[in-house]
Amino acid sequence: MKTAYVTKPFEVQIKDTPPPGCGGDDVLIRTVYTGVCGSDLHLFRGTHAFRSPPAVLGHEIAGEVIRVGPDVKNIKPGDRVTVEPQIGCGVCEFCRTGYVNLCASKIVPGTPKWAGTFSELFAAPEKTIHKLADSVSYQNGVMIEPLAVAVHSMEILNKQNKSIVILGSGSIGLLCLIVAKQLGYTTIICTDTAPFNREMAVKLGADLAMDPVTEDVPSKVKELTNGKGADAALVAAGAENIMDQAASSVRKLGEICLVAMITERIPVYTYSLVFNEQRVLGSMTYPAPSFKKAVDMVNDGLDLSMLVTQTMDVEQTQEALTILSEKKEDVVKVLVSF
Repeated sequence: MKTAYVTKPFEVQIKDTPPPGCGGDDVLIRTVYTGVCGSDLHLFRGTHAFRSPPAVLGHEIAGEVIRVGPDVKNIKPGDRVTVEPQIGCGVCEFCRTGYVNLCASKIVPGTPKWAGTFSELFAAPEKTIHKLADSVSYQNGVMIEPLAVAVHSMEILNKQNKSIVILGSGSIGLLCLIVAKQLGYTTIICTDTAPFNREMAVKLGADLAMDPVTEDVPSKVKELTNGKGADAALVAAGAENIMDQAASSVRKLGEICLVAMITERIPVYTYSLVFNEQRVLGSMTYPAPSFKKAVDMVNDGLDLSMLVTQTMDVEQTQEALTILSEKKEDVVKVLVSF
């Protein structure tokens, strides 16, 4: 079967590999689409926190079940599914309290214990499998995993918040915008350096989308929030000044949620956080209930297909990663097709 490996930084090879086994509670899936995530870019560039080449890319998947192990009870061949790509140890304090995303021993795709999703066949335990409704396309199904990231990011913020500035309008930032609209935020301001992404933010319901390089984001945010600043900021990009921009845009007692995987050290003017008693939160993927909520949102009719800007064959994986990395063309979400 075809499998896409990052063999060294900035190099992808398509290899012929043996299919995975399917025993016990395993479910074997024929991959239809897999998504290119920002974390795949970190692997591609050699800057990922815990994944390093050589490794199989990917953790976002939608496909068809072709085989199940003898202990599988609720999934059958022919089911259309997606996968929650994390397996916790089950015994640590985080697993016991529902935060498998924080388990220090969790297993995720693209590591030695679990191959990534950039492969014609992908095996996963039944407990990670979620069925797609008949009305849900595979393209929409593969968007559930990044939607779960957005759901968790928005859910850990104060439920009383009504205004938010989303710094970075890539796929995660735009998904956070969609979730914010569903949660009843009345003022949503987005930023991005790419005109296409700003236009997409406005189409999806943002009140304003700004270029953070050429426009004074904090001043404009305060103008739209009666001078006090937004209730919250969502950091979904990694510019050097982005934390200071967030702090300057948020009101006193406001919140800043970091969802971007920023792997380089960036300067932060901490006095602003102290002076204004702002809370800084980190959002690491999602606990299982957030993933289930994302599944339900899509199965109930949420259409995310407008975020898919490129669909490419697995043989073009190197090009797909380069497009997202260099952004030489309009891009939000790139899917790889099998």
